[in-house]
Amino acid sequence: MCQRVLNDAAFYRLLLRVDEDMATAEQRRRCRVCGAALHAGHFARKPRGVPAAVGEDYRKRFSFCCANRECRKRRMPPSVRFLGPKLYPFAVVVLISAMRCGATPARMRYLHALVGVSRHTVMRWRRWWRETVPETCFWRGAAGTLMPPVTAQELPASLLERFTGAPAERLLSLLRWLSLLSTGSPAVHAA
Repeated sequence: MCQRVLNDAAFYRLLLRVDEDMATAEQRRRCRVCGAALHAGHFARKPRGVPAAVGEDYRKRFSFCCANRECRKRRMPPSVRFLGPKLYPFAVVVLISAMRCGATPARMRYLHALVGVSRHTVMRWRRWWRETVPETCFWRGAAGTLMPPVTAQELPASLLERFTGAPAERLLSLLRWLSLLSTGSPAVHAA
């Protein structure tokens, strides 16, 4: 599943369309602080491990800024492409972190050739799933909707198993479900 999805430019273009829809919906909501319109303040990202055929549009992280000069609060809509400041796309972080057999030397050589990820990075991601995600406000609220419960040691593989459909459909469903983690909002991440 990993190689097919991670090399599929059409899948990444689908993620871009989902993000565009979420950004449009976010902009319509207006500023949460003062109610003013939100202006586009998109910025470029340099995601690693994305197929070259995806194009430059994929690199744009949607972001908004309040139009009211007295407020100017910034706001990033949820994303299925980017996970906070991480350099690799959200899908890469999920799929590689979900490996059940661990980061063997042979597997790491393969993953490095596929998306350029190092063993150290994979281990950091796995630690993030086990230690940081379960402490977020998002997880404490969302985990209760999962039956049977998911243990932190099985993240994100056990989450991926909760969704049905073809591999790309399961991953997209999971990314949508987790998209609030992508915002960097203190309300989502505060422990």
